[in-house]
Amino acid sequence: MDDPLTAHPSPKNHHPFHLVNPSPWPFAMALSVLVLTTGAVLFMHGIDTWLFVAGIVALLASFIGWWRDLIHESNTQGIHTLAVQKGLKIGMGLFIASEVMFFVAFFWGYFHSALSPNEAMGFIWPPKNIKALDPFEWPYLNTLILLLSGTAVTWAHHALINNQMVHAAKAVLITVGLGITFSCIQFLEYHHASFALKDGIYPSTFYMATGFHGFHVIVGTLFLGVCWWRLKKGQFTPTHHVGFEAAAWYWHFVDVVWLFLFISIYWWGSPAQP
Repeated sequence: MDDPLTAHPSPKNHHPFHLVNPSPWPFAMALSVLVLTTGAVLFMHGIDTWLFVAGIVALLASFIGWWRDLIHESNTQGIHTLAVQKGLKIGMGLFIASEVMFFVAFFWGYFHSALSPNEAMGFIWPPKNIKALDPFEWPYLNTLILLLSGTAVTWAHHALINNQMVHAAKAVLITVGLGITFSCIQFLEYHHASFALKDGIYPSTFYMATGFHGFHVIVGTLFLGVCWWRLKKGQFTPTHHVGFEAAAWYWHFVDVVWLFLFISIYWWGSPAQP
């Protein structure tokens, strides 16, 4: 029996791996991040806006160019062998592990203050003069939306494996719609919140944790939107859809993080509701 890692060798080699061609995208990505972070500092100090906007545009352009080349490697050149696919999956798994530690830092900061409120907070949590959001209004609705979206993306994965491309595309589109709905509701939640980021430790930890999660929801929605477009173009097969698997893993990660946010920050961290 053939070793699955050495099956389907690339057309130019006698091994299943390939050497990546020289690419401008790593340098372009690094330069875009430098412009973005510098522009963000200037924007937050009210000095300049355009450098921040230019950084966002350059970063998006780098993402699109890099992903375009990756899709070209897979679909046109056919060099994403089983070994290469496994490597991509491992890379995505390690990336999600790093994202877990990213959110662990936010939870650490939150519980550090919530479990031992000091005199400046009035020895209570949430601190005095902070009116926490009711967990069973907008946050509860968003919880149901994300759980439903996780079901939809799982449906899409099973449909794709069974070569039901129409159902897979429909399920992905539903997931994208639910992701957009979640972001809109979170925007309304922030708009009606009675506290701002600068109002102390509670707003700081609240907006950092939930805000970065909201950013991840937007990224995941765009990720799945690209997968929907690729499904419509016939670029996925039941046995070769690493791009979709990466998007589905990322979306499930977003779901799980939100459950921890809802339980710890919205529910446990709020005063008892009358």
